[in-house]
Amino acid sequence: MELDVIRHSEWADTKFTLHLISQILGKIKLEAAQQEPQWAHVGLTVTANGFTTGTLFVKNAVFQIDLDIRNSQIQVNVDGDVQSFRLKPSKSIKIYYEEIIGALISHGIELTINPKPQEMTYKRNLNEDTTTLSFHHEDAMRGLLLFQFALREQMKFVGPLRCRKMKPVLFWGTFDVSLLIIKDKMEPFPEDKVIEKAAFDEQMIEYGFWLGDEKVDVPTFFVLPYPFIFKELDNKSLKPSQAYFDKAVSEYFLDLESIVTSPDPSGTIQEFFHSTFQILMQELGWEDENHYFIPLKMKKQNRFF
Repeated sequence: MELDVIRHSEWADTKFTLHLISQILGKIKLEAAQQEPQWAHVGLTVTANGFTTGTLFVKNAVFQIDLDIRNSQIQVNVDGDVQSFRLKPSKSIKIYYEEIIGALISHGIELTINPKPQEMTYKRNLNEDTTTLSFHHEDAMRGLLLFQFALREQMKFVGPLRCRKMKPVLFWGTFDVSLLIIKDKMEPFPEDKVIEKAAFDEQMIEYGFWLGDEKVDVPTFFVLPYPFIFKELDNKSLKPSQAYFDKAVSEYFLDLESIVTSPDPSGTIQEFFHSTFQILMQELGWEDENHYFIPLKMKKQNRFF
């Protein structure tokens, strides 16, 4: 897959629109999906066309909501009856909210969701803001392709590992695609914060991909350990050379432009994932984890990449 790096500044308005719509889908999933540790039940699945809630249940109804970027539409499927709504620049988040919630209500599904955005600097209620949003299809597709690329690389890393894990999902609060490797060791979050108390209550390492913001213009892969480690962790075993650890936020970073300029982008990402995993397992004191890397007793797949 050829990488086309789109910077945050190139599509900030369209990205903002997708982020807000993903908040609506995520909040619906928050209410309808069976609860799981580390908020694993609220993540959206990255698809060939965009994002989806996946299959959800309310009473006797089975439903799914898709943000179909490729075809510029939102689809609400309740028991096989599909209603579609166009993604276009003349609409506000209030209109998108009313279309999605209205489609559910028309089938007898009434969910109470908090309309306040989560983990965003934007604070207007999703069901009230009438500001016209932007949507540029080509830019939205460029962003989606980067999320799909990140998903593939994350699965290449975590798929074969024999460990407790949460496969990559789109976390709609921070708008990043991330996976978790979880150690069966309780580590309660020290502060009384609703989101963090559920997200951080066992030791884990998060591997994510983020599309950037006003301060960081270039999409970036990141690795976050919990418990957090606020000390210098750059060492000789960290790869590639462009990767670094920021002790102020307890995260490793590798920006996408550094990856694109390497002769083997996939190999560069896998080096970053594996080297940080080895460093952090040692720092966190995860012992006797060699079985994570025992090869799968399966016939090798003949894949065309």
